[in-house]
Amino acid sequence: MIRILERLPAGARVSAVRLRSLGDCVLSTPALHLLKTYRPDLRLSVVAEPAFIPLFEENPDIDDIIHPSASLLRHWRPQLVINLHGGTRSLVLTTASLARWRAGFAHYRYSFAYNIRIPRAQEILGQERVVHTAEHAASAMFYLGVPLQPVPRARLFNSRRWRDSRYAVIHPYASAPDKAWPAQRFHDVAEYLRRALGLEPVFVGGPGDDPAPFAPWQVEISRDLRRTKSLLASASLFFGNDSGPAHMAAAFGLPVAVLYGPSDPVVWAPWRTDSEVLHCPAGMAGISTTQAVEALARLKVAA
Repeated sequence: MIRILERLPAGARVSAVRLRSLGDCVLSTPALHLLKTYRPDLRLSVVAEPAFIPLFEENPDIDDIIHPSASLLRHWRPQLVINLHGGTRSLVLTTASLARWRAGFAHYRYSFAYNIRIPRAQEILGQERVVHTAEHAASAMFYLGVPLQPVPRARLFNSRRWRDSRYAVIHPYASAPDKAWPAQRFHDVAEYLRRALGLEPVFVGGPGDDPAPFAPWQVEISRDLRRTKSLLASASLFFGNDSGPAHMAAAFGLPVAVLYGPSDPVVWAPWRTDSEVLHCPAGMAGISTTQAVEALARLKVAA
């Protein structure tokens, strides 16, 4: 471990670059919490694209949120920048920050630009196995000097309550067709949630998602993650495809049941919450409605 954190003076500024990707942004928050808990004196910022800034708002671990601008980041004067994103743009921002210490994983492209090259998570954790995305981000903090310890739950914060009645959030959309469960089966699950668990189903989606296949159920299509946070924070349960909203629900501690096709649930499973994983590598259609209902019945839903 390089333990660069021990060299930073009290009150030093540290910036983490995590530009986008809903699930990755959410699953970076355990790493940020580990860093801030170990060095609460540090001033911590996150560099994120505007659409994803709500994921970091109200988080007590984060002192500032910076738009992805080299001049803005440079003006903030960080002494350490940690690239948790890995793309070319995040590399440019990291190097243009003029920070004394620039950290990124050694497997990132153009890793020669970092003066702290973080090794594989397995090497840091001392375990040769597939690691979860939350563990991967956290391993960077362990390499920088945070003592090895269990990686906590992701952290989202929301001060606005969506409504008081009991409801379940269903997310039937996906980033690719092979990650989407058949629409009719979501209707069947919605009927079960209302009839057997007394939960009103609320379907959620984002920009570009078509609500028509899920009429006549209530469908909330939102362009603002603040509203999605509020909706999830007040819910009793989450059911849906492997997606960013599933990680948001887990961060709020909801019981969740998530459907996986080609994605590896070891890498992308709900993190640190009561959960059920339904996985069929051969295709999402291989997961039956009966399996989904049985998984939901096993979850502990608050009254």
